[in-house]
Amino acid sequence: MSENKVLKHLMEAFAGESQANRKYAAYAKKAEAEGKKNAAKLFRAASEAEALHAQRHLQVAGKILSTAENLQDAVNGETYEYETMYPEFIKAAQEEGNREAIRTFTYAMEAEKVHAKLYKEALENLDDEEEVFYYLCPVCGNIEKSVPERCSICSTPGSKFIKF
Repeated sequence: MSENKVLKHLMEAFAGESQANRKYAAYAKKAEAEGKKNAAKLFRAASEAEALHAQRHLQVAGKILSTAENLQDAVNGETYEYETMYPEFIKAAQEEGNREAIRTFTYAMEAEKVHAKLYKEALENLDDEEEVFYYLCPVCGNIEKSVPERCSICSTPGSKFIKF
């Protein structure tokens, strides 16, 4: 098998394992909400297992580079999403009249703009030693460097934000 084929397979496996990781995490939340604790625990454990697989595939593929290179890759990915991917998705959702898809794509697009800005900032300040905290909106994925009164994207109260 050629090296290019192996790299292609590693990246396909990474994508599949990453999707399973997030899907099982969502399933765990649903099972927990339904009071199905054992199923929730199994989904959480499987979600973490899939994350381990994905990270190992990415590592073997040679795609985890220096922090500076990883930050630039993140800037590029987030920028592509808000400039190209999500506008196309929103247009298609508008054409089909799918209001929920429009909302979720719009929230993600607006959050990706913030993510790209934060990655650029982190890259520019990579050697700063002052600790920075980030606050995640659990509804739209917006990230702030301080707790806002309300999310600037979806209006979720700042008290709901998760500190990192």
